[in-house]
Amino acid sequence: MILFRKSLTLAAGLILAAALPAHGADGDGDPTAGKQKKQMCEGCHGIVGYRTAYPTVYSAPKLGGQGSAYIVKSLQEYRSGARKHPSMNGVAGSLSDQDMADLAAYYASEGK
Repeated sequence: MILFRKSLTLAAGLILAAALPAHGADGDGDPTAGKQKKQMCEGCHGIVGYRTAYPTVYSAPKLGGQGSAYIVKSLQEYRSGARKHPSMNGVAGSLSDQDMADLAAYYASEGK
């Protein structure tokens, strides 16, 4: 009987774990934490009409109101090198998955 209960508890735990999103996954970000982390983004993305001059002229897109899944995917691609931009590759390389989720939650909520 005890073995049956332990097996049942283990099975329930595995089902619950499979149903929950991974830590830092889309929708798991904290917008309040993201607001605390946004300083590294604001230098380019917080200035209306800002364009970089290195290595080529590049307009920095507005982040407020973007979908959180899009922001997380973009940051992951910059971190992995799949997307190329020297500044963004450096910034994204310093972010954890949770940082990305928090920033995405903040910017997704900012445009609403």
